[in-house]
Amino acid sequence: MLSKLDSSPDTRHRERRQQHVSRSDIEMNIQTVIRARMEYTPTRLLDTSTGRLYNRNAQIEAFKTSAEYKELLSLITKRAGLHMEPIREVVVKYFGYVMLSHRWEGQEPQLDDIQGKSVYELSSVGNVRKLQRFCKTARDAGYRWAWSDTCCINKNGTVELPESITSMFRWYQHSSLTIVYLYDISPSSGSGALTSSDWITRGWTLQELLAPNIILFYRNNWTPYLDHHHENHKQFIMQELKDATGIDSRFHVTFRPGMREPREKLKWASKRVTEKPEDVAYSLFGIFGVHLPVIYGENKQKALGRLLEEIVSQSRDISVLDWVGKSSEFNSCLPADITSYASSSTLPYLSNDEIRASIFLLRVAGDEGAASELYNKLYGINPPSFSHRRLHLPCIAFHVTKVKRRHDGDQDLYLTYDVKVKGLCDLVITTEKKLTQFSRAKPTSQKFLLVRPWDRRLLELPDFSDDTDNVDDSSSPLSPSDSHDGFPGEQEILDSGSSERALQLTTRLKQPFRAFLLSQKYGEEYMRIASSHEIIAQVKEMTSIRDMIDCVTTIEVV
Repeated sequence: MLSKLDSSPDTRHRERRQQHVSRSDIEMNIQTVIRARMEYTPTRLLDTSTGRLYNRNAQIEAFKTSAEYKELLSLITKRAGLHMEPIREVVVKYFGYVMLSHRWEGQEPQLDDIQGKSVYELSSVGNVRKLQRFCKTARDAGYRWAWSDTCCINKNGTVELPESITSMFRWYQHSSLTIVYLYDISPSSGSGALTSSDWITRGWTLQELLAPNIILFYRNNWTPYLDHHHENHKQFIMQELKDATGIDSRFHVTFRPGMREPREKLKWASKRVTEKPEDVAYSLFGIFGVHLPVIYGENKQKALGRLLEEIVSQSRDISVLDWVGKSSEFNSCLPADITSYASSSTLPYLSNDEIRASIFLLRVAGDEGAASELYNKLYGINPPSFSHRRLHLPCIAFHVTKVKRRHDGDQDLYLTYDVKVKGLCDLVITTEKKLTQFSRAKPTSQKFLLVRPWDRRLLELPDFSDDTDNVDDSSSPLSPSDSHDGFPGEQEILDSGSSERALQLTTRLKQPFRAFLLSQKYGEEYMRIASSHEIIAQVKEMTSIRDMIDCVTTIEVV
């Protein structure tokens, strides 16, 4: 019929043809929308009606036989009725899927166990029953498709498994619903029980909490947590989630993957564990939005080292170097274990009045020129970067002049040293490593440096980056605890020109700061000496700005 109108010599007939669209036109538009949708969906899904596994092509074929598809084809009447949005709404609803988040319990049904079978026809024993109840719960919620990490991934596939791991955050993020099954929470449990659940302690469940928009928690009898049939438990139990995870509520609702606040994200992960050691790092790929190779067998330190290397390289945020524990074999400036990020402290900071008073004294002393020179030198220094596992660290490096071991107390595990540093107040450092003792009277050829990693935020430059993949918190100034060294972040105290900013910077550089000890390894290569506690240093009153200018450098740390 339409082809006859195309070839008709009658102008009115051709105009009528232009008002209509062919079946192929509609199918092409539907396919375009489906392909866009499939970019964010898992490779395989369970059909909650039949209990059978469908790959992406099978899902599309099922859609073509559905009532929804026939309804879309009915749009063939007029071109005015062919809009992408109605097609998109139907496709998104049909292909909407539910993700399962849970703690593995012993032997779980695998892909081979259900391939070509219906999960509903399997014997309802052990964890097969959990899978069956999950599918039924998803079906009762109005969704045709469901996904479980137990049986929807070919874990023997050398290509599929790594791709699934790097895609998993995105799958949870674009799910219509995520169901969290709490096997250790009984129906009699009351408010606050979530804190004691194993689910809170697992590494993979961190992204399974943060990525989805909608989450429903279920107890071990598959009834809603706290008997509350709320449409989104993320909002209903927000305070309890904050208490259980230590994660601020704003991240539960509006989390976006990316590099903002990397130290805070590492702290979230520091209290979680994984079955495979490398998963400590792999489970964070999605949270940081990085795409790195998944190499099981490389060991935990290398996996974590590669992740941290990428975070530093992309974010240029030196707070990643703020940790307490053992150094990694990957690079001594990185920790051997994620638990090293568990603790954090806020340094004291000056009030606005105290900063103004300090600036006044610097002006009286005639230090404006030196302050500007220091500012410009720090402004021009390159940000931190990694190359072949070597960290090029911009810093203010102070020379250690004396190391003397204390012999009091129990020092079987840790050794305590009194350390003197040129330009800094005296320090006490405790470490597992046996250090070379020396002084001006008994010098050593090996160099030791006490360094302040350079935090570019102290320059108080405006941030014009459009980090759309992260929570938009640019409208509010950082609190003192948000800044790596406890200063008021990007909030400008005074703003009367670059000279004012230079004096502010000098004032802040004289406040207590986090530091770490480096020992010379070979030539100009250095290694970090891991300490059992934070090293908090402070510049002496008598140390001049010129002295600090001479200390600005970039050091290679291996």
